[in-house]
Amino acid sequence: MNSFCLSSNAHGSIRRPFPFPSFHHLSIFLSSTFKPLLKDLEQVKLKLDVPKLMKDASLKLLDELVDSTFQFINQPTLPSQRNFLPVKEIGEETVVTSIDGDIPEDFPEGTYIRNGPNPLFGALQSTVSPLGKSSNIWVEGDGMLHAIYFSKNNINDTFTISYKNRYVESETFKIEKEKSRPCFLPAVEGDSLAILTAYILNQLRFGKVNKYISNTNVFEHSGRCFSIAENHIPQEIDLLSLDTLSNWDVNGEWNRPFTAHPKKAPGSGELIITGTDAVKPFLVLGVISADGKRLAHKVDVELERSILCHDMGVTERYNIIMDMPLTINIPRLLQGGPLIKYEKESYARIGVMPRYGDAEAIKWFQVQPYCIFHLINCYEDGDEVVVRGCRAEESIIPGPEHGLDELDNYVRDEGFLFSRLYEWRLNIKNGGIKERYLTGKEFSVDFPMINENFIGLKNKFAYCQVIDSIASSECALPKFGSLVKFTFGEETGRISGVNNENF
Repeated sequence: MNSFCLSSNAHGSIRRPFPFPSFHHLSIFLSSTFKPLLKDLEQVKLKLDVPKLMKDASLKLLDELVDSTFQFINQPTLPSQRNFLPVKEIGEETVVTSIDGDIPEDFPEGTYIRNGPNPLFGALQSTVSPLGKSSNIWVEGDGMLHAIYFSKNNINDTFTISYKNRYVESETFKIEKEKSRPCFLPAVEGDSLAILTAYILNQLRFGKVNKYISNTNVFEHSGRCFSIAENHIPQEIDLLSLDTLSNWDVNGEWNRPFTAHPKKAPGSGELIITGTDAVKPFLVLGVISADGKRLAHKVDVELERSILCHDMGVTERYNIIMDMPLTINIPRLLQGGPLIKYEKESYARIGVMPRYGDAEAIKWFQVQPYCIFHLINCYEDGDEVVVRGCRAEESIIPGPEHGLDELDNYVRDEGFLFSRLYEWRLNIKNGGIKERYLTGKEFSVDFPMINENFIGLKNKFAYCQVIDSIASSECALPKFGSLVKFTFGEETGRISGVNNENF
């Protein structure tokens, strides 16, 4: 069966974009002010390196400490949030018998596959303890694969459609599945002391500071299919069985988080990736060979801050780096602030980097502050590099400053989270910048998709999901209700045609 990979997010939720500092990096950062604590931690680590019997006893004591101190609580789900609830894993392929509409006769055989968050134990988790509260944020949850298979009967040109789902079985998923209960303490949002303790205890118990959830994107490279969330490296997936095969670290050459939205370079077929972390080097860019066997280029971008860099772009000659003020900041966490925050008073830049360049070769363009999770496309137009994406004035990750219960104030009438098509034109020769909205205030859009054959090249069409502002306000989470097709004008790049289709 020929196959193709497309991806989306589960239940229409925004794709999960946050990395986590490693325990090693966290220890380095804390060493200057918390040396006594670190000495104690090193002593604990040494105790875990004794023969297996003693190690098992130590781990059992740690488990008992966590069980007696931390209470796991299922986060509540409103009736209007039913579509965010997890679904059961069915494992076996099931024939779809109820189909609305007709499949075109020339439609190819193949597979549509996506992943998304699907909490293993029925709900996202919070923990409460004397140290405070920490919680999974709304885009977390164990990654589940959903595949629809299109098989054609060549005798009568009819299709058989079947569906299958499977969890992505990462190492951390297997740990909790074997124990049949939540084990990893939430370590993204909440009280700073609770989050820092979660990092330490998760590392001591499991050798990892957080779960590898693999719930954000599915991509293909060199005929292989991968599932990814950018706090870890990808997992290779068997497209037919949906078995999780192995982690992909490019033959041991990539040892850090891996962007959820890698891009294939036009012409060469190389895969361009980035990896962001909470400590230096904050952002590293890599070029993977077209056959997927080697890392052809790897360079520290030398950013001055850790950013939540969820997407990046390519053109025929350049890599495009989006340096926006959605930051990950350990000092802020230590001072009682959030780990992830959109710093709306800070600066924003776009970097244009030659494919095999280094940090000094990047040409940076200072632009108006923006928040963008998904680019539409980038391409070269004479002396200009054109960058298009879905831009908002603030971030939905981890949530509005005053909580998701006030999402109504943000999604309506071009509020802070109102996302519209936006274009930057960056002149490589003279440093000039032109930036503007391409759409009006009629609707908010995100999750753009184009014909992948035009990634990095000038394209005419783009497709986006349209946010249902009323349903989002009632739900307190973003919901999408329709699809829109945009047609870009030949000369100015303006939108010359819009076609909106309700789900």
